[in-house]
Amino acid sequence: MDAEKMDENEWRYHGEGNKSLVVSHRKCCIVLRFLKFSPNRSKTPEEIFHHLQNIVHFGKHIMKQFFGEKYVHYGEVVHLSLDFVRQLCLKIQSERPESRCDKDMDALSGYAMCLPNLTRLHFPEHRPILCVEIKPKCGFLPFSSHVSQEIKHKVCRYCMHQHLKVAKGKWKRLSKYCPLDLFSGNKQRMHFALRSLLQEAQNNLKIFKNGELIYGCKDNEDSLSDLNELAHHLKPFFFPSNGLVSGPHCTRTILKELIHVITVTLLSSTDDCKAGDVKTVPTSQGRSYCEASAFTKELIRNGKNKMETSGLPRDCLLYKTLQVQMLDLLDIEGIYPLHNRVEQYLEEFPEERSALEIDGPYNESFYEKLLDLSAEDDGTVEYALRKVQQYRVAMTAKDCSIMIALSPCLQDECSEQRPVVPTSKSRFTFSLSVLDLDLKPYESIHHQYKLDGKIVNYYLKNTQAKDDSVMSSLLKENENCTLVLHKM
Repeated sequence: MDAEKMDENEWRYHGEGNKSLVVSHRKCCIVLRFLKFSPNRSKTPEEIFHHLQNIVHFGKHIMKQFFGEKYVHYGEVVHLSLDFVRQLCLKIQSERPESRCDKDMDALSGYAMCLPNLTRLHFPEHRPILCVEIKPKCGFLPFSSHVSQEIKHKVCRYCMHQHLKVAKGKWKRLSKYCPLDLFSGNKQRMHFALRSLLQEAQNNLKIFKNGELIYGCKDNEDSLSDLNELAHHLKPFFFPSNGLVSGPHCTRTILKELIHVITVTLLSSTDDCKAGDVKTVPTSQGRSYCEASAFTKELIRNGKNKMETSGLPRDCLLYKTLQVQMLDLLDIEGIYPLHNRVEQYLEEFPEERSALEIDGPYNESFYEKLLDLSAEDDGTVEYALRKVQQYRVAMTAKDCSIMIALSPCLQDECSEQRPVVPTSKSRFTFSLSVLDLDLKPYESIHHQYKLDGKIVNYYLKNTQAKDDSVMSSLLKENENCTLVLHKM
């Protein structure tokens, strides 16, 4: 990529989050990722370069070790001409969602990250590509003794947070998706979870066709969520001979095929990297189902109290994701006092921040400390910081996304080097990637602690109010039933 000859018209707006904005090249399978800042916040080019380099090193030296090399694409930092960056910034401004414009794309430093475009990756040119991006969220219930509210041992964070998000107007409806169903390894539960994501994608599911978003949220207010329209896009992939009739039956059949393919790919092993299979804690320490899951409720309604748990294959990507998530051994309630211990030490000795390596370097030494799972607190700052760093890495895995790239292939085209998943009428080669792997900021722990309290308290209050409402209606029914006694 020649930085001096770059033309802003060869790039288009791809998407953005809270901290970065991404543009994709119209022809090459690459994206540029720029940092975003509030208008009143300025950083020097050197600080921005260091920040981006840290992101690359964390992906390369830490997350690659946990997930395996084939899954993690860490990219490289590139320096671009300021004229190109400014012209690009002007060009894409009108395409940005209004709700994201409170922060500006960095157009002053000239630094960005160059990464592969995962929505178009790994397949020959002119081959149609379907990409499914899933943000699975946390796949286990906390088992820490530091948890103060019993409800956290029974209802997962995602299901509780749904109530607060709907109350605040972020989403219109509660999603029936529960991460514990997806991470269960039980195909029936996984199918239910994926079907729930399709019905209420929120920001947990996006589907791309040839790099273009065809389903899911562009932003909170802008959603492509017509399942019949989605089925129309998917039909040539799953039923190339066009033998299916149109209508609701067709939509259901196509979506069923999609769910089957996603499930098979998520349970598959496509990586022989031994470092990816990191053993942290046994998945059986906590309850394997969430009481708020619509699947669980349906089972109980049908009189089935035993939850089937097949378990995840140890070499599949969901298992690896869950193992990294479970570096959160203490829950935020156990981490917060340890974070305060580090903060108090830094107040006394601010010059020690660099020596403690809070912000890197992210190297083999940092990785080795993450693998020290000893739970006995010796009262030192070193112990406290180790647990805080493990928590930050776990939170990163809880918020990562999994990208499944699928491309149809004929029987004689399918290469032995690339995994294949068959459907009733077609076959797909596929690849898996993990993205959104920036380490969660050390400074966010105070916010996480406060948010955790808000989520739990609102959920308890909201569900208690509903229970009271049900009891009240039952009492009213009883009041209307007057018992009349007649003299004998």
